Amino acid sequence: MKLAIIGSGMIVHDFLTMALDIPEIQLEMIVGTNRSSDKMQLLKDTYGIRQVSTRYEDCLNDQHIDTVYIALPNHLHFSFAKQAILNKKNVICEKPFTLNLAEMKELRELALANNVLLFEAITNQYLTNYKKIKEAISTIGAIKIIECNYSQYSSRYDAFKKGDILPAFNPKMGGGALMDINIYNIHFVTGIFGAPKKVNYLANVENVIDTSGILSLDYGDKKVVCIGAKDSTAPIRTIIQGNKGAVIIEGPTNAIDSFTVIDNQHKSELFDFKVHTHRMYEEFIEFERIIRESDFETMTKHLDHSELVMSIVDKGLETAGISLG
Repeated sequence: MKLAIIGSGMIVHDFLTMALDIPEIQLEMIVGTNRSSDKMQLLKDTYGIRQVSTRYEDCLNDQHIDTVYIALPNHLHFSFAKQAILNKKNVICEKPFTLNLAEMKELRELALANNVLLFEAITNQYLTNYKKIKEAISTIGAIKIIECNYSQYSSRYDAFKKGDILPAFNPKMGGGALMDINIYNIHFVTGIFGAPKKVNYLANVENVIDTSGILSLDYGDKKVVCIGAKDSTAPIRTIIQGNKGAVIIEGPTNAIDSFTVIDNQHKSELFDFKVHTHRMYEEFIEFERIIRESDFETMTKHLDHSELVMSIVDKGLETAGISLG
């Protein structure tokens, strides 16, 4: 994979701490704004990126680059991904894929028409611990209740309350708790249980954006609550309850460092199948393989999953009366 990184924010810094552990990924270019030039130059020197540019066109026109990793604010995902696809680049796009399902479907159609691969970077779907949780739930009987709580007080919330609207709380930029943090919970749940029968989002709305909320997913025989908060904090935990026991994940659903299986007699066992300490390692290992092998079949399965998630986001925002973009 000959990769260009689009953006220079926190997620890019995080990604680069891991990227050198995957020798098959060649860091060809980092693209950002003029004001981030010094930061990008430092990243270039630190991680051996081939070149820096403040012009996206330089990336799109570079025939040596085959893949772009879009790590920009949410509202820019669609336009930057579309330009890359039309220039025959494979695209790895940070979550949330787009601001709505219609945009995601358009990108999918364009990718197929241009014979390029398209992915949403959503870590939990690729983690070995997540795959093992899917196996472990068979031991806890009929699933009844799932609760995912990813609540983390945002350092930007204080500024938001004072009227300084940063991207994380800006509806025009795809902000809000559902899109920014609770979406990990949606990916976690639907990757195991598929599509729910009903969706409803009870949101705490301030200045037309959700600062926290409870998304309910009704599967008929099981009920799910996905809690995401940027205006308050709580222990970050996920519990899958069955009639013979439970699976408990301490920590956020985008990392899944380990999980515990407990039975009705309170006997518990801790499991950890991590293959790397960094949560993004396994997804980029898989992205590189899929691109190298032109594995459109696997790509399609992941896009189907992302499409389901975006449909739930659309419905959730609709029930809460929130409009993005």
